[in-house]
Amino acid sequence: MSHMTSMLGYLLLHLFVICLQAQHVREQSLVTDQLSRRLIRTYQLYSRTSGKHVQVMENKKINAMAEDGDPHAKLIVETDTFGSRVRIKGAETGYYICMNKKGKLIGKTNGRGKDCVFSEIVLENNYTALQNVKYEGWYMAFTRRGRPRKGSKTRQHQREVHFMKRLPKGHHTTEPHKRFEFINYPFNRRSKRTRYSSSR
Repeated sequence: MSHMTSMLGYLLLHLFVICLQAQHVREQSLVTDQLSRRLIRTYQLYSRTSGKHVQVMENKKINAMAEDGDPHAKLIVETDTFGSRVRIKGAETGYYICMNKKGKLIGKTNGRGKDCVFSEIVLENNYTALQNVKYEGWYMAFTRRGRPRKGSKTRQHQREVHFMKRLPKGHHTTEPHKRFEFINYPFNRRSKRTRYSSSR
């Protein structure tokens, strides 16, 4: 009887160890998967209407008045999945670009909420539109003077919501696999030839 009890105890202990190992593997796989899915990129957003770049200011205000290479125009873009949803924050200030319930663009220190997540939509004209995830149908947009436009007054076809991604001035990427396509503006002859040859 004592022998059977000890054998049963040994089997239970063995099963317990196996369960712990399986849980550890699942947890490590989850962490690895989260890390593999998270991508971080740095670029500038060129506004089609203002002809300048989006910037995040110290007072948490967002506008599209920055010149190429301005420190406040350098944006850090975090992608949490393999999809097109991104969080954008100013590299200089650390504030995330978010949208409040009135459709106004604001800067926040915590960008975890859906109001700080945007879906990237690549348009037929090669521009990119950024639609807020929490307020579907509302886009990041700026006027000709670079002032933010309320999301409730935006539509995807409007010039105000069209942007081009540009590498910061003097910045060169060394990563073999780029998540985003960077477009320099305006195009020069060399870039035209490169794009034409790559498309063939």
